[in-house]
Amino acid sequence: MEHVKPLAIKAVAALSVLFVVLGLGYGVSFVNVLLITLVLGAVSYLAGDLVILPKTNNIIATLSDAVVTFLVVWLMGMALAGGAFLVPAIVTTVLIGVFEFYFHIYIANSKIGLNSPSGKSWETTTDNG
Repeated sequence: MEHVKPLAIKAVAALSVLFVVLGLGYGVSFVNVLLITLVLGAVSYLAGDLVILPKTNNIIATLSDAVVTFLVVWLMGMALAGGAFLVPAIVTTVLIGVFEFYFHIYIANSKIGLNSPSGKSWETTTDNG
């Protein structure tokens, strides 16, 4: 249940960006935009937000999310809508990357995933006492 709010925030943000860029800008159908949003959200939330962010830092997690965003939009865009999707993939990567940077701050301050009381803390300290 702890993941519902962050997933909803991420889904609304990604769907908004993808619909504006792909749907309105490049004529991709809403169903295809929705499919891309679902795949992108699931992969980037699991990998970037729950695993990479707690083990590294915001910059690395944002860069990893950018790579995932680019690959998912580029490959799924070509497969579902046909044609070259390099420019739309770059545009969505930049826009979603900005969102992800701030979203990671929210995730890092939440008790979610590896940040939960039962998981490892994303900030590690050493006691060389």
